[in-house]
Amino acid sequence: MREYALTFVIAMAVTYLLTPFVRRAAITFGAVPPVRDRDVHTEPIPRLGGIAIYGGFAAALLISYRLPHLQEVFVYDTWRGLLLAGGLITLIGIVDDRWGMSAVPKLAGQTVAAGILVASGVQMLWLPLPGTQLSLGPWLGAVVSILLIVVTINAVNFADGLDGLAAGIVAISAFAFFAYYYVAAVDQGFERQSYPAMIAIILAGVCIGFLLHNFNPARVFMGDTGSMLLGLLLTSITITVTGQFYPDGRTSVHGLALFLPVLLPLLVLALPLADLVLAVVRRTLAGKSPFAPDKKHLHHRLLELGHSHARAVLLMYLWAAIIAFASVSLSVFNSPLMVLAVTVLVAMCAVGLITLPRLRRRRSAVRLRDADEKVTDPPATPSGG
Repeated sequence: MREYALTFVIAMAVTYLLTPFVRRAAITFGAVPPVRDRDVHTEPIPRLGGIAIYGGFAAALLISYRLPHLQEVFVYDTWRGLLLAGGLITLIGIVDDRWGMSAVPKLAGQTVAAGILVASGVQMLWLPLPGTQLSLGPWLGAVVSILLIVVTINAVNFADGLDGLAAGIVAISAFAFFAYYYVAAVDQGFERQSYPAMIAIILAGVCIGFLLHNFNPARVFMGDTGSMLLGLLLTSITITVTGQFYPDGRTSVHGLALFLPVLLPLLVLALPLADLVLAVVRRTLAGKSPFAPDKKHLHHRLLELGHSHARAVLLMYLWAAIIAFASVSLSVFNSPLMVLAVTVLVAMCAVGLITLPRLRRRRSAVRLRDADEKVTDPPATPSGG
């Protein structure tokens, strides 16, 4: 655990220290786009913060490679492909943040980066089915893996609409992944799960380091440079060693733990994925391109309800944490009813917090109406005797 903690601190510190330099470089480079109609900020803010995120990730990964107790984690060369794919997606993001890029070439670049990951060994090997497993094979597994990576990249990109939103949600997701994989590696003896645990804690570190500059009011945005990189790294965590949890007589894995390697990314990214699906459906029904921007994302809905910028982000954090850690807890603890009860209770509190501004407005409207009625009512006349 000490090595993981050191890796987290390195990732957070390097990202935090690099971000001010990247911010100044973005201003010099001209990566400060004007405010658009769909933006919620009122002043131009520099982008390209993803460069600092990639720098923190690469530094922590390379330093971890030299730590004695983590060297056995690097027995597979997938980390080299991860660095290369991350570098490519960062370059694509730089071009998009500075000059703009249409949807087709951006999607092509995302597919190439995903292909690099798959070629390095980050590939879905099987899908769990009740009582059995479905082997995907090399070609189908590659296609499914690339599709999952590209979808997650765009889901995180869609979530990057408020100060600190994408970085916070991905940090929560990474902590949930780390908790799951660390328990699998240490308590249940799945040694190959140490690698995704390390990538997850590095990802959490770079998100926290950048979030210190990016939370409302943000001084710098990660831009597509960072959001696409976070989506790439997040997906690589879960599919790096998919297939290791199938019971083969040597393990006691059963129940939800069998399906969690596949279900966990969907559950952890439930909010961004739901936002992505709703946006595609909404825009398609309106006769627009699925990539056409608008101001109807989930975080925009929270702002319309009357929440402040920071409160809307914190509510999104809360929902992401509820879903992610409830999913992990169901596989770690042997009391699912208790986990579900606590989850439902916290979710009810979260719903109450979401509806609080509307309740306040109704209460204020009732008070104003009562005050108007008192003003318009004629004064009572004294009775004659």
